[in-house]
Amino acid sequence: MKDKMVRFGVIGTNFISDWVITGAMQDPRFKLVAVCSRKLETAQAFAAKYGAEHCFVSIEEMVKGDVVDAVYVASPNALHASQAILCMNHGKHVLCEKAFASNVREVDAMIDAAKLNGVALMEAMKTTLTPNFLAIRDNLTRIGTVRRYFASYCQYSSRYDKYKDGIVLNAFNPAFSNGALVDIGVYTIYPMVVLFGMPDSIEANGLLLDSSVDGQGSIIFKYKSMDAVVMYSKIADSYLPMEIQGENGCLTSAKTNIISIVKLNIRNRV
Repeated sequence: MKDKMVRFGVIGTNFISDWVITGAMQDPRFKLVAVCSRKLETAQAFAAKYGAEHCFVSIEEMVKGDVVDAVYVASPNALHASQAILCMNHGKHVLCEKAFASNVREVDAMIDAAKLNGVALMEAMKTTLTPNFLAIRDNLTRIGTVRRYFASYCQYSSRYDKYKDGIVLNAFNPAFSNGALVDIGVYTIYPMVVLFGMPDSIEANGLLLDSSVDGQGSIIFKYKSMDAVVMYSKIADSYLPMEIQGENGCLTSAKTNIISIVKLNIRNRV
């Protein structure tokens, strides 16, 4: 089974889909066979780039037959749960773009659908699966007792200028379950949970824009013997590295969203 070809369909044709499909095609087991978009012309243009045979404007039409084995869901956040559940109820495996869903109730419903239909469900969140992150995980004990985790991902959105001009695009529209936390803040939190588990308590602050989405925010997570501090923003830039501070040293990554230039600094004892 591990060498079996998997026929994928994709929902959504934005630049993230381009990145994912381009990367997936490096695996010989992956084959893009179908594209679903709101407009047939858009689906056809995307399909032509990757040699996909089938184009749809209806998700149900794409998944009800034997055209695809699995679906990559790359639509707006607010549609993830309903579309993923539709695919799974037709027996299709699902790779769902982050943010996984709009709330925990939707996540629970997605997991229930996966179990009921005996299919795989996975969030397309690669950060903690990369070799650089695994290097951090494997060297964590070398810095001794961990006392603080710090991560920052602040990136001025290219869509914020439009927002200030009175044009509310999807990135700042609450109808699509968007905002700084779900869009980029998740990159600061995900590695923390993978490394240290769930915190004991949370203290969060957010700056709400007039559209009611958060433009930026910060969170303090309290653990038994450490704390974690994260900052995220779509309305300002930051270039701070990610740090994991221990009693014997510190692990750093130049970036949080793409774990890179990982360094281990051991404190010199006199």
